[in-house]
Amino acid sequence: MKTETEVISSRSAELCGRPSQQLWYCIRTHNKREHIAAAHLQQLPEVQVFNPQLRLLRCTRRGRFCNTEPLFPNYLFARFDLEFMLEKVSCTPSVKFVLRFGGRVPEIPDAVIEDLQQRLSEVSSQVFTDAPIEGEEVEIATGAFVGTKALVTQVVPAKQRVRILLDVMGRSVCTELNLDCVLFNRRNGAQFALKQARTPVLQGPTLPGGVSTLQVSA
Repeated sequence: MKTETEVISSRSAELCGRPSQQLWYCIRTHNKREHIAAAHLQQLPEVQVFNPQLRLLRCTRRGRFCNTEPLFPNYLFARFDLEFMLEKVSCTPSVKFVLRFGGRVPEIPDAVIEDLQQRLSEVSSQVFTDAPIEGEEVEIATGAFVGTKALVTQVVPAKQRVRILLDVMGRSVCTELNLDCVLFNRRNGAQFALKQARTPVLQGPTLPGGVSTLQVSA
């Protein structure tokens, strides 16, 4: 009968004798620590890291800001040998855990990662503009109608402008403002990328009868 030490030694020899099985896995990081986790993981031997990012232009109360943001907030991908490196990867600073489904750690096919890397490389120099979508409710942030809620009827990202429909004394009024003059739900990189891929080019809207046009300086 083998002792515990002999069993461990035998298992170690078995692992050392087999070829490395490096596969991609999804890593959950601590909030807004993707870049820190990626930097630490890159220091581990036999670990590849992919932290997909996009350059986004956002409009806020303080003006427009361009930042590099994660495509999947609080997640990144790492390629390693699960049996050898799971514990080290899990204990890496800013890593919360390696994603599991039940007791299984699902691998991600190489083709999926390669396709994502290729697509991101094609837009690496591009800056995307976060903008509301048609039909979304926004809030006017400046001017005489500050604080007023309005409905988006058209977005023109190329001009950094948005056409909105608001209620003024019981009348539906249409006007156009700069994107940084309205407040809307902030989207993460993945949501924005999906919106870009699925939303067709917007045509000029057909306004409902009785809607007048209001000129608002912006």
